[in-house]
Amino acid sequence: MPNGLAYLMLLIWPMVCLILFRTQKLERALIWSILGGYLFLPPLAEFNLPLVPAMDKTSIPNLSVLLILLFGVKHHRVALWPDARLAQLLTVGLVLSAIPTVLTNGDPIIFEVLRNTDPIVFVVDQLPGQSVRDIGSVLIAQVLSLVPFLLARQFLATEGGLRELLTALMVGTLIYSVPSLIEIRLSPQMNVWIYGFFQHSFEQMMRDGGFRPIVFLPHGLWLALFVCTGLIAAAGLARVAEPERKLRAFCVVAYLAVLLILCKSLASLAYGMALTPLVLFAPLRWQIRLALLFAVVAVVYPMLRNFQLIPLDAIIAQAEAINPARAQSLEYRFNNEEQLLARAAEKPLFGWGGWGRSLIRDGETGQILSIPDGRWIIIFGTFGWLGYICEFGLLALPLEMLALYMRRQGEAALSPLVAPLCLILGITMVDMLLNATLTPLTWLTAGALLGHAERLMPRGVAAPRHALGQTAMSPNRPEGKRTVL
Repeated sequence: MPNGLAYLMLLIWPMVCLILFRTQKLERALIWSILGGYLFLPPLAEFNLPLVPAMDKTSIPNLSVLLILLFGVKHHRVALWPDARLAQLLTVGLVLSAIPTVLTNGDPIIFEVLRNTDPIVFVVDQLPGQSVRDIGSVLIAQVLSLVPFLLARQFLATEGGLRELLTALMVGTLIYSVPSLIEIRLSPQMNVWIYGFFQHSFEQMMRDGGFRPIVFLPHGLWLALFVCTGLIAAAGLARVAEPERKLRAFCVVAYLAVLLILCKSLASLAYGMALTPLVLFAPLRWQIRLALLFAVVAVVYPMLRNFQLIPLDAIIAQAEAINPARAQSLEYRFNNEEQLLARAAEKPLFGWGGWGRSLIRDGETGQILSIPDGRWIIIFGTFGWLGYICEFGLLALPLEMLALYMRRQGEAALSPLVAPLCLILGITMVDMLLNATLTPLTWLTAGALLGHAERLMPRGVAAPRHALGQTAMSPNRPEGKRTVL
């Protein structure tokens, strides 16, 4: 049960965001309002208000920055609508997918004993059907989730914005390394000490005779992936660092690599160890093509699973050769996915909607029998093919656009800051096949890359070879730190 401080932090976070916008330049204030909320606000704690989605560590920062930029910032007109036509279509589809989902799930799901004994029915429990009045709440939730994406598309698309985002990911990881190392040494207790409760299963934080940190995130896997993104960001910045700062930059990379090892997450460790050398030394075209490959795998994976084209047994056998315990966990995930895919197949187009209606439950007691781990199966079961294609397509679109631009204009046309962000987005999409690791930081990264691609290719017209300095910077943009009121 969250304590009073947990709810107080949620209440004061809009004021923290306002202070950031008053004291920092806009790009930095936008990033740290969302990144700070993700890292330091309490998990699970939320305010449940009627007819609106829950206000928690994700929705409160998103709503705060949107209102500040709409009503509190001078000289910056907010333009949420993407320029790319496909991005417009996918954005509208993702938001409006809530309407057919709600309208096709008006029937309650009833749990009863002594089935088929009409007229005598013993109802134990039920999940209510969704009604027209639920449409507004789901629409608001969809819009709020896209706020980081849409704002980053406008305000983080410049080379300066991309550098600011990479720097924030690196600095945020360095800051988070302090409580993470404390938890690795003493056990995961930060959330208990600060907010009065533990947010997950403590047993899952025990690994290889020690602990893996969780701090204020939903799970240790989330923290390990964040450390991995910070490591890749640090490597990207080290590659372009000035000669006199190279040594310090590489020391940061080495420190974060050690921290990633201590997080004891096999998938994130594999991402980090494989991609960090690429970011440091490989040509940009290799990095962007690999990121696009990751995105393609993430987008087509459910289709391949539906047609039984994924060699699950071979994957499990390969994992068992590396780590039998992890292979057992992977097999458990695959078994859950099989059950949830069968459930989703009953309503494939628009899904089952919210309130856990897409889960496998005991027909008599209503007890949940399956646990959805991957983001893909969650969105697929909740919003069907429409929601899945729009969400994953919107995340993959910036990578496709940048790869296309590079193919037309050549590697020299792209800033080296683009490649590490592309890889961060790509590995996050792959990780979303295993875990529900879609976070506001993912949307920030995707939005910044989409905006950058739109500036390089305005309305499909290829920009000049060295367009980064001319087209990526807004000529009417004022400089200075104070941006509010």
